[in-house]
Amino acid sequence: MTRTRKIVVIGGSAAGPKAAARARRMDETADITIIQKDPDLSMASCGYPYYVGGFFDDRNMLLSTPTGVTRDPRFYINAKGIVAKTETEALSIDRQARTVTCRDLRSDEVTAIEYDKLIIATGSIPRFPPVPGTELSGITTLQSMRDADYLRKVRDEGKIKKTVIIGGGLIGIETSEALELAGMEITVVELLPQLLTFLDWEMAKLVENHVKSRNANVITRNGLAAFLGENGKLTAVKLNNGTELPCELAVVAIGVRPNARLASEAGLEIGQTGGIAVNKHMQTSDPDIYAVGDCVEVDNLITGKKVLAPYGDLANLEGRVAGENAALGNQATFPGTIQTGICKVFDCTAGSTGLSEKAARESGFDEIETAINASPDKPGFMEGKMLITKVVVDKPSGRILGAQCVGLGDVSKQIAQWAMAIKGGLTVEDMVNADLPYAPPFSLAIDHGIASAHIVQNKLRGFMKGISCTEVKEKVDRKEKVFFLDTRGPDEYEQMRLGIGETLIPIGMLRKRLDEIPRDKDTEIVCYCKISLRGYEAARLLQAHGWKNVRVMEGGIMAWPFPREK
Repeated sequence: MTRTRKIVVIGGSAAGPKAAARARRMDETADITIIQKDPDLSMASCGYPYYVGGFFDDRNMLLSTPTGVTRDPRFYINAKGIVAKTETEALSIDRQARTVTCRDLRSDEVTAIEYDKLIIATGSIPRFPPVPGTELSGITTLQSMRDADYLRKVRDEGKIKKTVIIGGGLIGIETSEALELAGMEITVVELLPQLLTFLDWEMAKLVENHVKSRNANVITRNGLAAFLGENGKLTAVKLNNGTELPCELAVVAIGVRPNARLASEAGLEIGQTGGIAVNKHMQTSDPDIYAVGDCVEVDNLITGKKVLAPYGDLANLEGRVAGENAALGNQATFPGTIQTGICKVFDCTAGSTGLSEKAARESGFDEIETAINASPDKPGFMEGKMLITKVVVDKPSGRILGAQCVGLGDVSKQIAQWAMAIKGGLTVEDMVNADLPYAPPFSLAIDHGIASAHIVQNKLRGFMKGISCTEVKEKVDRKEKVFFLDTRGPDEYEQMRLGIGETLIPIGMLRKRLDEIPRDKDTEIVCYCKISLRGYEAARLLQAHGWKNVRVMEGGIMAWPFPREK
């Protein structure tokens, strides 16, 4: 008689339940148990900020299937034949005895659960700053359902007026929107020079400008020194430079670290990043134990280095692989990540896939080409909205290394396209003629992403010399002798202009007004317009007439992250 396989999963958030469900689909006879410390199961943790912000009011929607059934222990036993032990803490793993020692947090009873295959999905732990005052009430993270419940209660009561968000990453920005919608006065404090560090600085600055336009204060290059309070309650946050920000609520969102304690104490290999080391089967250094989700380190498919990738979608993919392998043996693989992410920033969106320019250079890519494109996501007659994309390319091979996109338009579509291009090892030449779906309600005839590839191609082939807005600003600040050519019309110029000493010559008049261009053909000339399409045309025209040092300000005025004259 065949012995029933025992599969135990530690962790009931995202990766764990996915692993258990996949194991069940692969093996109907297995004895499958989930051990979950919290009272809830299969929480949509990425949805916490939107529950707090009032985008929906039913808490159970964070715990429900697409058809609206709450994923509680009854659901798991009835629908999947899986025993889910909630409010049960896994205390230790005995690899020799193949048991997990657990404590029922309600009865304090300690038991040992046997396993043949074990899947660790213990997630991550929020980082918390080692500063005075952390014991004060009014300080929280947004890592758990408990945190979400607390912040939703704060929102609904409407008593708190001033809030400080510590950390300008994904969770910090999403939480800022949620609390701003509740009528709170928000200040975001970030120790680094920018928000959203998966973006390059000039792209992140556009996001920062948008956050500020929503009446949220943003402080960068300044960290937390202490929480201040009276009678046990938070009253202010003190920064490293001595500034004190009065507030009644502080949300700490400075990142997470792998919760690898159980694995480490059981003698499993821990990687240099602090995550549990796994192979492509999500198998740990013990062949009978798998690990998935935020607690593991995985391969970066571009650099080959080990990275932490605490994303909900990857947790589910890893869980699916581990669950299948625990049931059937090592057949499924998870190759690694290119670290694709996206963030809602009020009515703007910011997304990234692959390597930023900064990350690419730090990873050893010495010859890089970049391009910035500003253009709508669809035609103006279909109410197209602006997108700004930065593409990062390995110059010798033309291979696409990364892409970032911010704007009011459909950022998700653009990042998805670039993510598949990077995953598939595509080059710029592959992308310039990409066969994408087109109709005016959905895109331009030349999709924004394809146009971005065209710009990179023009630069690689020597048809265009670009210059970033950041480089232009540096030249202005250094008072370099540069001829700045604005090629828009007079009406556009009156409505909006940079005020950097530019000369206005509309593109339609340029051929007739070449005598207004400096006669020295070696003069540095920078052309631009609203999005620099006309700037590129002007540059080509001037080059054809003998000017040798003509550059295009990429992205035009729409990508300019600095103050303008008007």
